[in-house]
This record gives sequence, C-alpha cells and structure tokens, in this order.
Amino acid sequence: MKLALFSPTIFEVSKTLKQLEAEFEFNEGVFSKDDLSIKVQVIGVGMVNTSLRSSRLIQEFQPDLCILMGVAGTFKDSLDIGTVVNVIEESYGDLGAEDAEGNFLSIFDLGLAEADQFPFTNKKLANQSKDFAFLKKVRSISLNTSSGFTPNIEKLKALYDVDIENMEGAAFFQTCLEYKVPFLEIRSISNKVESRNKENWNLALAIENLNNILLEMIQSIS
Repeated sequence: MKLALFSPTIFEVSKTLKQLEAEFEFNEGVFSKDDLSIKVQVIGVGMVNTSLRSSRLIQEFQPDLCILMGVAGTFKDSLDIGTVVNVIEESYGDLGAEDAEGNFLSIFDLGLAEADQFPFTNKKLANQSKDFAFLKKVRSISLNTSSGFTPNIEKLKALYDVDIENMEGAAFFQTCLEYKVPFLEIRSISNKVESRNKENWNLALAIENLNNILLEMIQSIS
C-alpha cells in the first residue's frame, strides 16, 4: 500500500517523521516497511500551496490513500483543545464576493457553481470514507485568513454551521476528489476561534496528540 502524508508545516509532522526514520527504510524520498510505502510532503500553509503540491505528489506517487494532518481552531465549546477529529466535510469559507452592504456571497449565490456540481454535494466537499471511525467526525470551513476578529467570527458563525476552521482542507478535498483517490483529513484542536489571543492556544498538546493518533493509524495500516 502507498500512503501519501501531507502536513502544512514541518512542526506538525516532526514527531511522525522521527518515528518513521527509526522504524522504516528510507530511499529516494520514500519510507518503506513490508508492503507499506509512505511519502511525506510538507505542503506549506494555505490552499494554493495545498493544491499545487498535493496534485504533483498524487500524480508522481500514485498513492492508495492520502492523509492531510494539521491543527485547527474550533467554533464549538464541546471540542476541547487537544481533541483529534476526522473532517468529513469542507467548504470554501471565503470564496466569493461582497455586496454593497458588505454581505458575503458564495460562488453558489453568484451562480458560478451549482450546489451539486462535481466536486460539490449540496454546496459542500464531502468525504464518504468510513475508515478510522473511532475519531469524532466534524465539518469544517477553509479560509485563507485565520479568524481572530470577533465581528468577522460572528459573520462566519451565521453563514456556516461548522465545527472547525483551517487553511488547507477544502483544497485538499477537491484535489483528492478530482483525482479519485481515497483520502482522510485529521485535525487536532489547538485553539478556540475567538478574539485572537495565542496565550489561550496549546499548539504543543495539539501536535502531540495529532502525531500519536497518526502513528496509531500507520501502525494499523502496516
């Protein structure tokens, strides 16, 4: 089996890389052990980087499964910081236009895409995979600007009934759907989506838990 593993930053995947280096053979950019081959790609932050680098790796490596891992902010008090979740639905949170009153108009509002036009299902990008069901399933929006201003956060809450936000997921979903490759997005909650205050964040805990879950998944696959 060939697994492509994507991370926005090296920090989010460093623990997994160290474990792979200890347990797998490494040759020409691929970690190998028995029948499992893993290619790790640090894609950079944001949707343009995600589209470009995930597309290229999928074409070159031809993986059987793609996994995007990373941290995220949550809109829901029910999700504790450090919780690792399985994103089953993504939306582009800022792809569209503003009207003269400052209201956001999505590409569907503008008539630039149909609600069920591939790759969308009811205006969403959906992952139908039932793998790794032990993780809590959540819905997400992807934004090119991480939220930190309360009035804008309230606008997002009014527009989207989602659990988390991130900066790469929608592009990853669309890329995998276009290439018809099975995929999974796992996120670990690093912060609440609120007035920006990094003192309330816990990136260390989120990244530790994220990598522990990922390593369990790799163990189960291998």
